[in-house]
Amino acid sequence: MNTPPFPSLRPPRWPGRITRAGLWILAAGLLVTLAAGPLNRFHLTGVGPALMTLVVGLGVVVLGTATTIVGVLFSTVKGVRIPGTAAVVGIIIGLAVTAYVLSWVERARTSPPINDISTDLHDPPKFERVLALRARAHASVPAQYRREVLGPGGRMIDVPRLQREYYPYVKPLFLALPPAQALARARQVAAALGWRIDAFEPAQGRLEATAHTFFFDFKDDIVVRVRPHGSGSRVDVRSESRVGLSDIGTNAARIRQFLGRMQAP
Repeated sequence: MNTPPFPSLRPPRWPGRITRAGLWILAAGLLVTLAAGPLNRFHLTGVGPALMTLVVGLGVVVLGTATTIVGVLFSTVKGVRIPGTAAVVGIIIGLAVTAYVLSWVERARTSPPINDISTDLHDPPKFERVLALRARAHASVPAQYRREVLGPGGRMIDVPRLQREYYPYVKPLFLALPPAQALARARQVAAALGWRIDAFEPAQGRLEATAHTFFFDFKDDIVVRVRPHGSGSRVDVRSESRVGLSDIGTNAARIRQFLGRMQAP
């Protein structure tokens, strides 16, 4: 039996195996990440474990994306056939998820550690009807407005000062409408934004509502107060989270959106 002068040259298999392993890791990370929201939404775990699940899932997504990219690069260099379409789709999804997470990390880094925002910092509207809801939900944030809170590192934070610095646009809204019409409009806008109306009291000129986030179902409480101002009315809004320290700008953005719709023609 004659031995051929040169052995058969076959492309190495390991680049393809790395690519497939990366795709499996990426898929596992996406499943863990997607499971984080329902864990909190359906009260299967507390907020802390759900957030930790999210962090772990996102870490696995990043690892899977990086592994897939390495596998594709080596497969291209070595001329190895791989599941190209699946690899491209996986990398795009992984990079999109990573970019989204990084945007939230940047928002968290640049947002103040406060989660109670009000258009009236001298006399913030008070919660009444939602107090029972907050108690049943074991809200970790007190319902009464606090001008100072304990922040990271054990230092006291001046809440009104930080709000003025970071959210100078959060101010009362003055309308030419009489208070009753302004409050009725506030109810329509709140319903259009998907808020759950918990109290509507025209005699007191107030409305209380609950908003929630889509993925984690984090709940924030809102109170709208309408008072006479000259021949029109003054609208004040307060929005507060039930858990956490920083809301990453969510409450200020909610108030801005609400007031913007209130004054829209």
